[in-house]
Amino acid sequence: MSAPESSVVARHVTTRDTVRLTWRDRLLTEVCPVSEPADPHLWVAPTLVDLQVNGYAGIDFQRDGFTADDLRKACAGLAADGCRRWCLTLITEAWPLLLNRLRHARELRQQDAALREAIVGWHIEGPFLSDQPGFAGAHRAEVMCDPAPDHMRQLKEITGDDPVLVTVAPERPGAESAIRAAIELGFRVSLGHTNASAEQIAKAVQAGATGFTHLGNGCPRELDRHDNIIWRVLDQPDLLISLIVDRIHVSPALFRLVHKALPPERLYYTTDAMAAAGAPPGRYTLGASELEVGPDQVVRQPGSALFAGSALRPIDGIRRAAAMLGCEWQEVWPHFSDIPARWMHLEAGLEVGNPADFCLLRTNDANEILSCESF
Repeated sequence: MSAPESSVVARHVTTRDTVRLTWRDRLLTEVCPVSEPADPHLWVAPTLVDLQVNGYAGIDFQRDGFTADDLRKACAGLAADGCRRWCLTLITEAWPLLLNRLRHARELRQQDAALREAIVGWHIEGPFLSDQPGFAGAHRAEVMCDPAPDHMRQLKEITGDDPVLVTVAPERPGAESAIRAAIELGFRVSLGHTNASAEQIAKAVQAGATGFTHLGNGCPRELDRHDNIIWRVLDQPDLLISLIVDRIHVSPALFRLVHKALPPERLYYTTDAMAAAGAPPGRYTLGASELEVGPDQVVRQPGSALFAGSALRPIDGIRRAAAMLGCEWQEVWPHFSDIPARWMHLEAGLEVGNPADFCLLRTNDANEILSCESF
C-alpha cells in the first residue's frame, strides 16, 4: 500500500522563492512555486552529499567487524548533521584486507534498505598513493602498492553497479593503465596524495581522471614556492577539486584563493570525517592508528603535528565555508550537495522524481543557520 503524500512549504535554497515540496514513498512528486505566505526563516535544500567519510559518530570503518547497527548509527549521525547520502571511504591497507572490509561493508548495506539509501557509493582512498613523507599523510606507506587494471576489476566484482571513486597518485607505475581500466568499469578517478609532475597529471587526465582529492592536504607542510602540487593542480583546467571545509586542513586564505582561481562548478566540499566526527573529544581509531581529538576538533596522531582525517560535522562545513568566504550559506550549499552528486552520477537537486532526501533549515534574522532537520 502506497504511503500518503507529505508536503512542506519553505524557501528554496537556490532560487530563494517560496515552494511547496511534496513527496510520497521517498520520491519527490511536486516542487512548485507558491504565492501563499510562508515562514521567511524556513528553508528547504537538497541533502548534503559527502564523498569522503572514513567513520562517524564513534564508528571507524577502517577496522574489522563493524556491524549493521554500527553503520546505522553512523547514518543517523550524518543525517542529523545534514548529510543523508555519502560514500563510505576505505583508506590505505594491505589490498586483501581492504577488499575484505569492502566486501563486508557492501554485504551489510545490501541487507538494509535504509543503508542502501544512505551509503550511495564507495571511495577507495589508497593504497595507490605516494609513499613519500608528507604526501603519504596518515596513510601507511608500507602497505601501499602500484595500481593495476586487475585491482579495478576486483573492486568491480565486489561493488557491482554501485558508484565507486578511486583516488590514485599518477606517478605510481601502472597508474595510467589502471585509470583507463577504472573508467571503462564506470568508476570515477580522483588524483591525490601525490607529488606528480604537471606532465604526469596531464597524462592521468588524458587517461580519464576527472577529480582531485582534498587539495592542500596529502602534501608536506612546507612546499617549494615556485613549483608544488597545489600550483600544478590549479593550473590543470580539467579537474573537479575537493576541499576539506573545516578551516583547519585548508587555511581561510587558501580557501578563498582557490575559489577565486577556479570557477564554482570545479569545486566540491568534503568533511574527510573519521570516527570522532559527530562525537565528543577523546581518543579514536583510524584503522591501526589511535588518534587524539581535542575540543578544537583537530585530529592528530599523538605527539605529531600531522592531521589524520577530521571531526567536522557536514552542516558545520557549510557554516565554516560561508564564514571563510564572507558570503551567505545558501551560496556555498551546492558545493556540498549538487556538485558532488552529479559528478558521481547521482540524482541531484530538488526535482520531481528524485529521492526525497532534503534538509529543512531554520535561520534567524541574520540568516544564520539555527537548526537543520534531514528528511
